Amino acid sequence: MLWSHEALGVQVLLSEGGGVRLGAPGAGWDSLVPLVEVVATGHGREWSGERSVDSAIGARMRHQGHLLDRQDGWDRLRVRLDDPLTGLSAEVELSTRAELPVLRSRVRLRNDGTTALRIESVSTLTLGGLGAPADFDLHWADNDWLAELRWRQAPLREQLVDLDRSAGGHDGRGCFERSSRGSWSTAGSLPLGVLTERGTGRSWAWQVESSVGWRYELGERRRSAYLVLGGPDDARHHWSCLLAPGEEFTTVPAALAVVPSGGPEAAFGVLTGYRRLLRRPHPDLDALPVIYNDYMNTLMGDPSSERLLPLIEAAGRAGAEYFVIDAGWYDDDALGWWDSVGAWEAAERRFPGGLQLVLDAIRAHGMVPGLWLEPEVVGVRSPIARALPEEAFFQRGGVRVTEHGRHHLDLRHPAARAHLDAVVDRIVDDWGVGYFKFDYNINAGPGTDVDGQSPGAGLLGHHRAHLAWLESVLDRHPGLVLENCGSGGLRMDYAQLAVAQLQSTSDQENFLCYPPIAAAAPTAVTPEQSAVWAYPQPEFSDDENAFVLAGAMLGRIHLSGFLDRMTEDQQVLVAGGVAAYKAIRADLPGTLPFWPLGLPGWEDEWLALGLRGDGATYLTVWRRPAPDGAPGSAPQAARRRTLAVPHLRGLGVHARVVHPAATVGSVHWDDEHGELTVELPHAPQAVVVRIAAD
Repeated sequence: MLWSHEALGVQVLLSEGGGVRLGAPGAGWDSLVPLVEVVATGHGREWSGERSVDSAIGARMRHQGHLLDRQDGWDRLRVRLDDPLTGLSAEVELSTRAELPVLRSRVRLRNDGTTALRIESVSTLTLGGLGAPADFDLHWADNDWLAELRWRQAPLREQLVDLDRSAGGHDGRGCFERSSRGSWSTAGSLPLGVLTERGTGRSWAWQVESSVGWRYELGERRRSAYLVLGGPDDARHHWSCLLAPGEEFTTVPAALAVVPSGGPEAAFGVLTGYRRLLRRPHPDLDALPVIYNDYMNTLMGDPSSERLLPLIEAAGRAGAEYFVIDAGWYDDDALGWWDSVGAWEAAERRFPGGLQLVLDAIRAHGMVPGLWLEPEVVGVRSPIARALPEEAFFQRGGVRVTEHGRHHLDLRHPAARAHLDAVVDRIVDDWGVGYFKFDYNINAGPGTDVDGQSPGAGLLGHHRAHLAWLESVLDRHPGLVLENCGSGGLRMDYAQLAVAQLQSTSDQENFLCYPPIAAAAPTAVTPEQSAVWAYPQPEFSDDENAFVLAGAMLGRIHLSGFLDRMTEDQQVLVAGGVAAYKAIRADLPGTLPFWPLGLPGWEDEWLALGLRGDGATYLTVWRRPAPDGAPGSAPQAARRRTLAVPHLRGLGVHARVVHPAATVGSVHWDDEHGELTVELPHAPQAVVVRIAAD
């Protein structure tokens, strides 16, 4: 054994012949997977199929040394391997922390041979010997526009067919896999999942930290499950990398969390703690200011001074601390703004006297002004599309990429970066804007092949340049707040969220469809980064307005709606909800999520999200109309749900409703059994409950 980590329950094994594999203790050598799997042109797989394992180079890699050290609180094991045939070397860096059962990995390849190698895939983390597939349940998340964070569960054996290996003796050729598609990293699936052992609740949870290509794979090897995490590859992402002698390539990072019991809920708690370690420090992550944004179900990309000024006054009265002018503020063209974006100058016809008067009004009402920006795109009708050199844009086959009326900037090019730096510095320094909602509304496909690279390699290069650009923006403007949005939640990953302060969770406009998204958000995003729309409206009932506010209270309130058209009583209700959030928000950073009714289903009538902290536990409980029913009253039994909160059993705590202020039902805490009973007599209704000793 070369290395082991007791809390994680994993070990690195070294064979007599120099092979190195990572797996669970007690697993047989043949069930494990080589520490790194590499496919190169001319050096494919020893057993052909869809899987990324069984690579010829991975099988040949041999141990050349290893080093243990410590850096920034991380204990690092760096294992050096090489392939004697090609001269390709790999340094696998496995990082752990004493206080958290997480393993983070990345791999650096170097061509130490004499001949160029075209790499077609390389793993970031491999783990084998997990146990018989029949013993596990698999959890994964589908993710789509307006339908984000939809978790699914199935026995692993249903995904990995039990093959009869008695004749040929070979493993199968297939696997369970999920991967990204194009430049939206989370369009289709999230780059994370959980594998849970039945009976014990032992769980392995993982995430790949890439805003472009990623893939994870679960398969069977010698009757035992294995896991492979990786970045882009040739087959799925049009990615390959030509390594000349002496050149290097480093994979995207990936992480594995392991818990001995508690199932997915406990694993998500560990991932939540890990994500907090990844992030760039920022005061926003502790202050959690309330943000009003004029877009959702309100101005919908059509702002003007006339429309904004009443909303600004109303948002200030409601208690908002930031006011964000969303899309359309630059639209000075009768043909529309979608395909003309890029110069980011305020539209004179929308703001008589100038946008600065509106920004001044925001500040006069005690709020920080913010603006929507889509920095990576340039509309086909924009003057910027002609002003920048061709090499500053994505191209394929010598033709500039065009998608949905936009071109895509390549931030590896200095002219593209200089353009965006000038835009951001002008808006922040000259206009006094303190918040950007950075959106991303096109899928640019596999990438760009400028300079003869594969499209996927160009996309990965842009991604890394984009992250570096975001870091540089915050270095120059450390108080600036950045929201990451990709048509809602289509770029919801911890490459972006290690830099940006907030994540848009959805563009969902139907308030009855938002609760399962809001309830599942902490599976993928820390609560203090999870931006949830709360759009109360004058035509809504009090129950409905309280419902939409409740959905955002265990995350980040993104207030919207025509607050200026509300009655005085409705405005009091909204302001009361914002005040209730401000009273609890200091407790939210550091909390860990749990789901007393299980992970939410898209059509569930009752949903619940809990956040567990040192001093208090919070629960949001929603009741929606039954899928085949209508709003209204229900029989007594259908009005009530009992939620188990076992970590508070017998502690002498008390439960109280913090929102809404007006009684909508009742809550009862049973200290002996650790159970909260919530009665909501109508649908839709929701409550936010605080359970604590005080």
